Parts: sequence; structure tokens; C-alpha cells
Amino acid sequence: MTTIPDDLRYTSDHEWLRRDEANPDEAVIGITDFAQDQLGDVVYLDLPAPGDEISAGDRFGEIESVKTVSDLYAPISGEVLAANGELEEQPELVNDSPYDEGWLIRVRIADESELDDLLDADAYGAQLPAS
Repeated sequence: MTTIPDDLRYTSDHEWLRRDEANPDEAVIGITDFAQDQLGDVVYLDLPAPGDEISAGDRFGEIESVKTVSDLYAPISGEVLAANGELEEQPELVNDSPYDEGWLIRVRIADESELDDLLDADAYGAQLPAS
């Protein structure tokens, strides 16, 4: 059973975004439970560095698993504030905790209106293949 938290926004490419309640102009981005399950065991991530700019819909990195290498796509535009350094030594955190410890990057939101283009939990769940 795929977990789809209600408090996140999603892309059809299986990335999620969590707005930071304490800093509403910042957001954390990761991949969904469905995505990590499809990838299998994650062994390496190539993530942007703090200060890099990302653009909504564009590739911002890649994730490598025992099965494949996949591109990561930005749900929104903004400046990268941090990449999850824990993933260098423990890439399996993406599999074990995709919505918490396995987050990928933190960004400063450049265009608030881009959030309106993201899917809510129900819309994201509806586009997943039936299990």
C-alpha cells in the first residue's frame, strides 16, 4: 500500500513538496513512496549544491538504484538552500523514510503561483496505477 500524506503537494513525476510552516517561503522536496518502491534500493543521488537555481519542470539531479538511474524534476522554481547530506552515506534513507529522513533538497520558493500547478494527495493518488 503506497503512502500518500495529505499535507504534501505532488508532481506527476513522483516528487513531493512540503512547505515549511516556520518559513513559508521555503519548501522541502523529495520523492514519493511510490517512486522509491518502483526504483528499488537507492544506492546514489546526485543533488544540486546550495546556491544553485532550479526551475519548475526541469531536471535538478538524478537518483540511482540497483535497477536504474532516473532524473529528478523540480516541482517549483527557486534557490537551493540545502541538500540532504545524510544521503551521501545513507542513500537508503530515501527507501526507508521517503517523506522524512529521506528528503532531497530545501529550496527558497521563487514563484508562489507555481504551487497551484502541483497535485494534492487525492489527485496524485488517482494518477497512480491501480495496485
